[in-house]
Amino acid sequence: MIESETISDMNSATEIKQISPQTPNYFRHTGISVFVFEKSIAIKLAKNEMDTRFILSFRFSRWDAKKYCWIVPNYSKNLELIKDYFKERITELEVYEPVKQPININEKRVAKKNELLIIKTKGGRLKLIFQYNKELVRTIKTIPYSNWDQQNKAWSIPFSENFLNEIKTFAISQNLHPVHENEELDESKVSRISRFDVPNYRACPDAYILKLKELRYSENTLKTYRGAFEEFINYYNKFELEHIQESMIIDFLRYLVIERKVSTSYQNQAINAVKFYYERVLYEQRKIYLVDRPREEKALPAVLNEKEISDLLNCTQNIKHKAILMLAYSAGLRLSELTNLKIKDIDSGRMQIRIENAKGKKDRYTILSPNLLIVLRKYFQQTQPKVWLFEGATGAQYAKRSIQLIMEASVKKAGILKKVSVHSLRHSFATHLLEGGTDLRYIQNLLGHGSSKTTEIYTHITTKGFDQIKSPLDKLNLL
Repeated sequence: MIESETISDMNSATEIKQISPQTPNYFRHTGISVFVFEKSIAIKLAKNEMDTRFILSFRFSRWDAKKYCWIVPNYSKNLELIKDYFKERITELEVYEPVKQPININEKRVAKKNELLIIKTKGGRLKLIFQYNKELVRTIKTIPYSNWDQQNKAWSIPFSENFLNEIKTFAISQNLHPVHENEELDESKVSRISRFDVPNYRACPDAYILKLKELRYSENTLKTYRGAFEEFINYYNKFELEHIQESMIIDFLRYLVIERKVSTSYQNQAINAVKFYYERVLYEQRKIYLVDRPREEKALPAVLNEKEISDLLNCTQNIKHKAILMLAYSAGLRLSELTNLKIKDIDSGRMQIRIENAKGKKDRYTILSPNLLIVLRKYFQQTQPKVWLFEGATGAQYAKRSIQLIMEASVKKAGILKKVSVHSLRHSFATHLLEGGTDLRYIQNLLGHGSSKTTEIYTHITTKGFDQIKSPLDKLNLL
């Protein structure tokens, strides 16, 4: 157990005087929301004198009385200054990219006679377009989760560098010229309804939140359901909830698919969120809405190799930031598990880390790396946390968004071009263990997976043994 000395309590904060009129109920909150647009930054927060003085220090900053937010120009280092000032108080940070000309999403690509089009889609898969080639089709079928898209007349496989290189190499052996492209983001889809779009934006009903808590749903599920249900009730913002008919619910779910173009995961979450209100809050009879639930997308997770992990950690100089990233990788932790760790959960005697109330409300133990323990002790001596292993400026839990920003900065500094997140460190942990010879059952226990099928995904990512496999093409006597 890491031990700490008692630290004297901080001086009580100076009382802050309220300087503005009462704001609407839907806007009153303790956190701070920051919305970043192409030329401006909108900041929503409860008004107080210190924060107001800070915002007014920006040239051309102003108060928007209609949208109940501050507007700051988005140029120079304004965003960095805002994030540095508010720090963990920021509970919502959304960046809206500039609107581009919409593309024709119905356009079908056609490959030339000796060409293989390889298009990386935004869904994390590779779309393969080519004129019929029997041997290439046979090779594609050997790749896990490959499938034929009848509508677009194209093959699709999960994206990974190994699969991409394998397909390119085989295409060249078939005298096909591979052309690799990235699919453009579809800017024609409708944006999610926000507080800026609806004058009387409706918050999720208290009864809904209380029922989620009563049934002991996790904080992540509570946040997801609340967001999805708020989008639903504000889509019909001119209707009272009791006046929303079943046909309107079906129309909303179709709107999510056709106009919002949401992911299959969000579509399922939206269906569950709406059903939860009518079936669990209002106790109505269980209903089945006539909108087909989508098939689960089979995209392989992004994984960093060992050199990229070393580069990532070596370029992270801040001892606290280094400890966070090392812990995420060395123990295979989720983002929420990082922020929920307490000092008492680190058992240096048994070299274990106790994870309490993780996903699925399960406890588990995972390994404590000796190299990580050295860094944790150094971090502990410098910062002296009291309860949480990683604490914010006020002693509360460290914000998840702060850890995501740490990861983004280190990835950029390390020159890593892969699209990775904090969760990619967990995937890398499992993949590297598997490549090192660790039994899949132990990896399942360390990750806290309820089913071995979830852990088996890493067998499709590992490159172990690839160098021992010879293509059947190499056995042929070719001229």
